[in-house]
Amino acid sequence: MATTNPRRAVPPWPRLRVADWEDTRETLHMWVQIVGKVRLAHAPLLNHWWQVTLYVSPRGLTTSAVPCGGEVFDIEFDFVDHVLRLRSSDGGLRTVPLESMPVAEFAARVSRALEELDLHTTIQDHPNEVEPAIPFSQDHRHHTYDPRAAHLFWRQLLQADRVMGAFRARFAGKASPVHFFWGAMDLACTRFSGRRAPRHAGGAPNCGDWVMVEGYSHELSSCGFWPGGGEEGAFYSYAYPEPPGYADRRVTPSDAFYSREHGQFLLPYEAVRTADDPDAALTGFLQSTYEAAADGAGWDRASLEADPERWG
Repeated sequence: MATTNPRRAVPPWPRLRVADWEDTRETLHMWVQIVGKVRLAHAPLLNHWWQVTLYVSPRGLTTSAVPCGGEVFDIEFDFVDHVLRLRSSDGGLRTVPLESMPVAEFAARVSRALEELDLHTTIQDHPNEVEPAIPFSQDHRHHTYDPRAAHLFWRQLLQADRVMGAFRARFAGKASPVHFFWGAMDLACTRFSGRRAPRHAGGAPNCGDWVMVEGYSHELSSCGFWPGGGEEGAFYSYAYPEPPGYADRRVTPSDAFYSREHGQFLLPYEAVRTADDPDAALTGFLQSTYEAAADGAGWDRASLEADPERWG
């Protein structure tokens, strides 16, 4: 007999006001930084720090497989059952419940679970790209976890990841995966022209300038979703370096605009959520802002773009 899953009552594009989960968001931001730094401690360096990111999974956010000696392991935030799972390829499994607790306690539990799995790991004990950067081991300020908010956030990421993944498929040049950067807590996908870029000036809080130099070493157009902007979060798109006339380009949908304060195009999440066709609205934003960057900088679009239906 079929049963009703109450989680399926959540709309595909759920509503989650930034103001309604601020405490949970700030706590979760620290938690994902801790897990991301575990991956950073073990994974070999990839261009633009792609080895440190997390990925949207059918349950939440995952590190994917991380090498450690002759084995691999992964860590996943499960926002359905609200548990952190640490699994190793030798069969080991440890869990940490996702519930309200100070960041210091979460860090200690993750460290203990890693040791019990013989995954000996040392991470930098403070967050990046935030101010103030309270050491994880001393952070008792952030301690809130609302499971409903975390679940809705993950549902937002699922939809953004799905549409951004389809957009990524249109590009044959160098492009990042759709991945979750824990520094700023945003989901991102980046396309590259193939040309070197001017040295980035850096300037992110509590983050060495050399980190941004590596991240922005080549000319790019980047898009993503950030859950901390506007009423319900915002989609963004920017170019580095920004070509002449970029900010004045007309993009779609009509709710999108260029923010001179942030140096990027923004589209409120709620404008996508309430659109007649959310997928089309977001795709239009991603495509039109990419074209603003590529046309303005003279990218070889004929060589870099692809038709994902070419074998259809």
